[in-house]
Amino acid sequence: MANAPVQRMSQLMAKTLRDDPADAEVLSHKLLVRAGYVRRTAAGIWSWLPLGKKVLSNVERIVREEMDAIGAQEVSLPALLPREPYEATGRWDEYGQELFRLKDRKGGDYLLGPTHEEIFTLLVKDQASSYKDLPVILYQIQTKFRDEARPRAGILRGREFLMKDSYSFDTEDEGLAQSYALHRQAYQRVFERLGLDYRICAATAGAMGGSKSEEFLAPAEAGEDTFADCPNCDFAANTEAITYELKPVDGSDVPAAEEIPTPDTPTIETLAAHLGVPASATLKNLLVKVDGEVVAVGVPGDREVDMGKVEAHFAPAVVEMVTEADFADRADLVRGYVGPQGLEKVKYIADPRVAPGTSWITGANKAGTHAKNVVAGRDFEVDTYVDVVVVQDGDPCPKCGTGLKLDRAIEIGHIFQLGRKYTDALKLDVLGQNGKPVRVTMGSYGIGVSRAVAAIAEQSADEHGLVWPKEVAPADVHVVAAGKALQTELALDVSEKLRAAGLRVLVDDRAGVSPGVKFTDAELIGVPQILVAGRRSAEGVLELKDRKTGEREELTVDEAIARLTAQ
Repeated sequence: MANAPVQRMSQLMAKTLRDDPADAEVLSHKLLVRAGYVRRTAAGIWSWLPLGKKVLSNVERIVREEMDAIGAQEVSLPALLPREPYEATGRWDEYGQELFRLKDRKGGDYLLGPTHEEIFTLLVKDQASSYKDLPVILYQIQTKFRDEARPRAGILRGREFLMKDSYSFDTEDEGLAQSYALHRQAYQRVFERLGLDYRICAATAGAMGGSKSEEFLAPAEAGEDTFADCPNCDFAANTEAITYELKPVDGSDVPAAEEIPTPDTPTIETLAAHLGVPASATLKNLLVKVDGEVVAVGVPGDREVDMGKVEAHFAPAVVEMVTEADFADRADLVRGYVGPQGLEKVKYIADPRVAPGTSWITGANKAGTHAKNVVAGRDFEVDTYVDVVVVQDGDPCPKCGTGLKLDRAIEIGHIFQLGRKYTDALKLDVLGQNGKPVRVTMGSYGIGVSRAVAAIAEQSADEHGLVWPKEVAPADVHVVAAGKALQTELALDVSEKLRAAGLRVLVDDRAGVSPGVKFTDAELIGVPQILVAGRRSAEGVLELKDRKTGEREELTVDEAIARLTAQ
């Protein structure tokens, strides 16, 4: 980084824009395009221009340094991968339409790698034969591919993105826990160095599989994840991972179930209004199809079903909503009046809030009719309890009971204890100390490198533009020549002196560009320090401005160099 040539904006391949791109929805998308960091090539596909590439490379460098610090070894694996390993683990089908699939000229099936668990497993299978070869942590920083249905938000959700993926291989579960802990600590150091505000949240494993899983989330309005944070304890979790304990109640004193006429009340809202009861007293029964079989999902009437949780529970099976045709084929299913009591050939899953002993008003499986005093465990049985409601602001913390606070966030990292899912599928064994084969256990750990750039932009930008933390900025100081020949001469001279002192320098030496435009561009580009050769250039005096705080002071050339090199 030190003693790099001065970057002159008169020669730089980067054009700033006054207006936001028409298709930009989030702040990072707007600013990274306007400031000349990235340009759109196609939907979800982005080109990194010189300033953007410097920021991206700085994030990459920080990630690499922290991975190396925990003893991880960097490799480079192909992005074009054969079908067979992914078919062996089931992910060729599980990934569905998000997987880029292609054929070569001979008809062979290939994919563009979304993650590399299978390929790393095969690499270790080829290289490691004994417990003496383990533990090992391998990583790469590589372009990944996912065929997003709706790529959006600039580089936050693209079809091609840069990611650090690492994998640990151990012979014992205790070793996996240690490798996991090493990554967790390394990720904390990475995100602190990147200047990110982040939360470590319990998460679901999804298509990755495995047991323990945590996400690193950067709170931001542009985030696509919702997480719950407890203001009273250290609990934090992605809402999809929040679970509640099943707490049965005593329903022995509830009268027998009774049917009641409720004409024209096919929705929870109309039912509650008709009976004069709160929606929370009713039981909502949502019908879905799981690989073609009808399944009922029960939740309190005042709550919504989180379809992501339902899909995660039944994965890799396909979950879809029932249709009019499905009702027509099943006379026992009465649209708007379905109740769990008396349902035949329908699996019934319910949220833990529908605990044994709880009493409900629910459909009677007859048009225009509901039933009251319907008790879970007495009048109907739940096949499986699954947390399937959409978590709401104020829901009790599973750990301490305090009301949870919900926030939007960007997922910047994810760590998994995979266990033996992939090593079982691909038969990765090594000889143990007793001379017998031992099945290896794995961890998988990802950081969105290009996504981290957008997350930093989202969190640190202000009303004037980008504000980069020093470690990731494209330069340490942005020197601005206000316009006149003397000012430009001073700006170029001080830029060379700063470079010689070991600083990375961007200098705006563009001729024919007004001082106002240069100042606006300096704010937009977001280098931490802005040094202006302006009205007092003839006296050898410059103005130094801190981009983040806005503080200004006038300094001589020597004072400015001393100040900047001391930071």
